[in-house]
Amino acid sequence: MKEQLYEIPVNDAFDAGCECSLCRMYHDLERDAIEYTMGSSYMQEDVREMSDKAGFCPEHIRLMYDNGNRLGLALMLDTHYNRIIKEMKKRAEKGATAKGGLFAKKAEAGAPVTQFIHDLEGTCFVCDYINRVYPRYIDTILYLWKTDDSFKEKFRGSKGFCVSHYAELFDAASEKFKANELDAFIEELNKVFFDNIDRVKEDIAWFIEKYDYRNKEQPWKNSKDALQRGVLKLDHVFVEEPEDIQK
Repeated sequence: MKEQLYEIPVNDAFDAGCECSLCRMYHDLERDAIEYTMGSSYMQEDVREMSDKAGFCPEHIRLMYDNGNRLGLALMLDTHYNRIIKEMKKRAEKGATAKGGLFAKKAEAGAPVTQFIHDLEGTCFVCDYINRVYPRYIDTILYLWKTDDSFKEKFRGSKGFCVSHYAELFDAASEKFKANELDAFIEELNKVFFDNIDRVKEDIAWFIEKYDYRNKEQPWKNSKDALQRGVLKLDHVFVEEPEDIQK
């Protein structure tokens, strides 16, 4: 079948043989979002306007710095600084908001300048970019599982998912599938997830056993990288797998 736009990254992630295909998709999408933000887009006035307004979360500011495009980051920070300094000075001149007593509205509890800062800290241009696309990856997984037998085999043969992305797939299927489809998908999802999280747990257990002097001469089996894979299974943020554990 001819791959559509979102089928390509989904199939690529499942073909990678990693411990969580959704972590791989998210990581690749995040990388693309950073490259887009730090690429030629920073010269586009409409993009700069949106990034100035949304700002960036601490994690994505760090990744933008690590990207290496110092001029691009400087230009973005310059216009972003211009906006937030202007807005903060305007609000700071209004002073502190007096406490309104027991029945004061929550929105009135903070000074205008601190409310502006709190609102700004809750937005991120890169996060917004990711959040517009990532849900479509979930929909594509469900669509391919339903319509493409070759993808269904990839799904069954995958190394499972991290705990967070297992929950995402479980909830998404509950919303998208009818009863019969849902039961079949959840049965396969549970098998793939629990078979593989049990596999990683066994590797961790053998990693521990290897520290017993009686097992010194025993082979490591698949446990040398058990800690990296164990962390990944529990925390979808930890997506950088060492090269030797991606296959």
